[in-house]
Amino acid sequence: MKDGRIEADGGLIAERGYRALVERLRDGSLASGQFVSMPMLGEMLGFPIAAVREAVKRADTLGLVSVLPKRGVMVMSADAETTRHCLDLRAILDAEGARRAVEQHVPDPELDDIESSHRELLAQARECSDGDLSRRAIAIDLSLHDYLGSRLGNPLAAEVYAVNRHRVAIIQNTRPFLPDRIVSAMEEHLAVIDALHNGDAEAAVAAVGHHHRQTLRWWGVA
Repeated sequence: MKDGRIEADGGLIAERGYRALVERLRDGSLASGQFVSMPMLGEMLGFPIAAVREAVKRADTLGLVSVLPKRGVMVMSADAETTRHCLDLRAILDAEGARRAVEQHVPDPELDDIESSHRELLAQARECSDGDLSRRAIAIDLSLHDYLGSRLGNPLAAEVYAVNRHRVAIIQNTRPFLPDRIVSAMEEHLAVIDALHNGDAEAAVAAVGHHHRQTLRWWGVA
């Protein structure tokens, strides 16, 4: 019984360590291509080295980092090929999520809230060139993608979506969200939202595809 409790506690700490690692990757504290030793990573995350090793092992399996034996950890690259692959996977899942959302076609306050935040940010971005909008824009931008992912209704697909979302966040941290791009990105997202509201699956999928192509172009990896 005691051994089982110890094992359970260890598993909990490892899970918390992994979540802390993912948070550092997503907020840019650990940047694309950055190398960090295990002791440094342990200090950064604030977890015992055993838990950090388990977290790194899991992240390595998912492609978020690469383990360099006897040296440390390298954060995934945001090179052109990786960026294209990650965005392509997101577009595939977004399109299917949009199609399924239309199939459900029920009043959705969450989508209404997402639309409101998009329209508010769009108005602000049109009026100013304030770089401070960038961090907020990333969060609002990801809110629609998260919504589409949540409509897949498949736990296996949702897991794939979640991991790819982490990859995209790492990539996105390497590229400033310029005010001009905020305007066009919000407009592209609103086209998706309008199609969802209208129950038009074909238009929603087409809008997702257009947003995907524009993102590739803006990020210079088309």
